Amino acid sequence: MDRDRTFTDRIADQITRRFGSTVFFIFNLLFFTIWIAWNNAWIPGAAVFDPYPFGMLTMVVSLEAIFLSIFVLISQNRAAKVADLREELDLQLNIQSEEEITKVLVLVDEIHDHLGLSPEDDEDLARMKQKTDLVALEKLISKEMDDAE
Repeated sequence: MDRDRTFTDRIADQITRRFGSTVFFIFNLLFFTIWIAWNNAWIPGAAVFDPYPFGMLTMVVSLEAIFLSIFVLISQNRAAKVADLREELDLQLNIQSEEEITKVLVLVDEIHDHLGLSPEDDEDLARMKQKTDLVALEKLISKEMDDAE
């Protein structure tokens, strides 16, 4: 799936990965501490360029927040698409497994009959041997989702 990602997806994921780290947190902490110390004249010989209430710092922080939010949203959208694909794959595998298990149950029941073993009226077995009505199941799930809203 990585090869299917667009250039912007790869950039957004990389930025999210790098900026969502302890190193980035420490960098921000140091950067803002130095900025505030510098502009409060706590560093001897440093010329104040953004006096209190730090208008330029506010703008820098706001821009950083805007861009980081955009990159996080892009990455989350990508992650949601991947999760949807995995869910679909999981559903298809579950459907295939259910069909295979049903077939095995039918074969075991036929072997049971062929060997002349005493038949038992097992309602659960009879129900499990029936194919699952996927359309009805989908309608039921859709109805439950609509009712939940």
